[in-house]
Amino acid sequence: MRTLTQLATVLCVFACVMLTDAPARAQWAKVPPPAIPRGRDGKPNLAAPAPRSSDGKPDLSGVWQADDKYVTNLAADLPADAVPFQPWAKALYDERKSGAHEREDPPSNCLPQGVPRINHPPVPWKIVQTPRFIVILYEAFTLWRQVFLDGRQPAPPEDFFIPTWLGYSTGRWDGDTLVVDTTGFNGKVWIDQVGHPTTDALHVIERFHRRDFGHMDLQITIDDPKAYTRPWTMTEEVRLTPETEPVEFICNDNNVFAPASGRP
Repeated sequence: MRTLTQLATVLCVFACVMLTDAPARAQWAKVPPPAIPRGRDGKPNLAAPAPRSSDGKPDLSGVWQADDKYVTNLAADLPADAVPFQPWAKALYDERKSGAHEREDPPSNCLPQGVPRINHPPVPWKIVQTPRFIVILYEAFTLWRQVFLDGRQPAPPEDFFIPTWLGYSTGRWDGDTLVVDTTGFNGKVWIDQVGHPTTDALHVIERFHRRDFGHMDLQITIDDPKAYTRPWTMTEEVRLTPETEPVEFICNDNNVFAPASGRP
């Protein structure tokens, strides 16, 4: 029998797949042909060289999709003992994994998935890159992030600092790799569906490296000294989905667990 969280995830996936299976040209008329390198067969050449922006940096722009196994378990590819839990965090993780806290999983209540979990649902996200900032548009729950490249840093708590679900992101270039630091979380984020916990001390480091036109390596480091004894890291590949666009997805439109009273 499915747990509440599993059922909510299935419903979310079904709704998103129904939307994303329709190509972008079904949503728009008179779509100009995108600037995509193509092979002799006319199909996108995903192995073509990665594009560069006007400032010479790799251009990460595009619609990307990750393997959805990581939304279930970010540590899916790591050895069983690779996640260095604090004792309380391990106990909470074991309870969540058993389904004891399934109703508390934020996405099951139409709350944001948080970072880095929002990178991994079975729906795409779009990077829009400029020299001073990057915007990531997430189809999941129709959310967005800003990654500032202008040298700013998040304000300290005493300067009107408001903890958030997606945190505050700043970026810098390390050669051809974009390094994004995100802090300022509210402590409510589950890293994944099995329930790796976080606290308000969470610091997520993402390293985006576009290998070629259609493939990007994404390395994620979880640094939360209140929940883990040391930082831990996973690496995955995300894939470009050319000739597609994210679409609106409003969780409560498909939330069968919400109270019926007062809803249209």
